Amino acid sequence: MSPAWAQAQEKHVVSSQELSQDATRPAETRGANEAALRQLFSSEQAQNAFKAANIDYSKVDKAVGQLSDGDLAKLAARSREMQRNFAGGRAGSLSDRDLLIIIIIAVLIIALVAVLH
Repeated sequence: MSPAWAQAQEKHVVSSQELSQDATRPAETRGANEAALRQLFSSEQAQNAFKAANIDYSKVDKAVGQLSDGDLAKLAARSREMQRNFAGGRAGSLSDRDLLIIIIIAVLIIALVAVLH
């Protein structure tokens, strides 16, 4: 075995630590995305919006866990954007538009899960 060939083979070796990190990254991302949605939905204002719209929070919460990774990522990004907007100037106060967006996201989650399953 030539030294050049052995060196080339070493470049393709991936450590078990790197494999483990790569394997856990999607689960960590999914967990963070679920947490972002649940944080928004668990706020007092969102809970009040759910009650006003007769949406059962437990159904929304269960549906969050059943979303595809792609759908979850999109909704979590929207959730994070809304939370940044709240923190950026209207901390603690949600407009009617914000509450409507929360309700729409919740209904979309329930509908997506119902259609896909």
